[in-house]
Amino acid sequence: MEISNKKILITGGLGFIGSNLTRRLAGCGNSVTVVDSLIPEYGGNLRNLHDLRDEIVVNLSDVRDPFSIKELIKGQDYLFNLAGQTSHLDSMNDPFTDLDINAKAQLSILEAGRKNNPNIRIVFASTRQVYGKPQHLPVNEKHPLNPVDVNGINKIAGEQYHLLYNQVYGIRSSVLRLTNTYGPRMRIKDARQTFLGIWIRNLIEKKPIQVFGDGKQRRDYNYVDDVVDALIIAATRNETAGKIYNLGAPRPISLQETAQIMCEGLKGATYELVPFPKERKAIDVGDFISDYSIFQSSFGWNPKVSFTDGIKTSFDYFRKELQHYT
Repeated sequence: MEISNKKILITGGLGFIGSNLTRRLAGCGNSVTVVDSLIPEYGGNLRNLHDLRDEIVVNLSDVRDPFSIKELIKGQDYLFNLAGQTSHLDSMNDPFTDLDINAKAQLSILEAGRKNNPNIRIVFASTRQVYGKPQHLPVNEKHPLNPVDVNGINKIAGEQYHLLYNQVYGIRSSVLRLTNTYGPRMRIKDARQTFLGIWIRNLIEKKPIQVFGDGKQRRDYNYVDDVVDALIIAATRNETAGKIYNLGAPRPISLQETAQIMCEGLKGATYELVPFPKERKAIDVGDFISDYSIFQSSFGWNPKVSFTDGIKTSFDYFRKELQHYT
């Protein structure tokens, strides 16, 4: 199911997932406005949409600015609320900024919708991080929420604000809890967005990649095009309003196997097992496997792109574009 001929606002639209979503929606004849602060630490990059500047509206403002959001939200049919601070370590080192972006700003966005566009349809991008260290695997939506960092706590608040405004004010909002998303246009200059980004950069620059611990921790990965499919489903199906869904992948992969797949076919590519840095060990969740069966059975969503194929496409993209992302 696609969206066409609608007015769409995407917060964090110059970021990784936002820019890929923008490309899909702009290609279907929608009028797309992207909002991004371009704060260096948060992943926005003008290169992500440089070739679409004549087809979309780019507004360089901060979701923490209620006056800007108030005007931007007027007249929009859909809001894909993707802006956020994603670094778990940054949330521990600077918790109040994480609070402002991932909680307070979300309340401002919803208030702007309530007062200026109560009929808008919203999809909020959350994270598996809200669950913390799993008590059982796979992790379904009923799993207790016990985050191991400030980012997870503030993301829970963001989720609950959206559900509350759905219930009390009728602002139709859905929440998707994303797992490890990767693909073209992701942040690769550091590990703020995902460790896969810095691994891609290191391998392209012929540096070894580091796997923390014994490498046996399992993860599930979603290629960005599959996540874009899920976001559009969440926005267009009425029954998703007021609900939370996990995304995930059919075959979890250990970190060591992930490194092996990424090194295959790359001349001189290597990885090494290294001890966990103290600050990362404190917030590591071990194995994490997401149960996405409710979203799958309800809407027929299945990840189409294997990790092997998605990583190859990602490498191909960043080899050509490396200078714009480092």
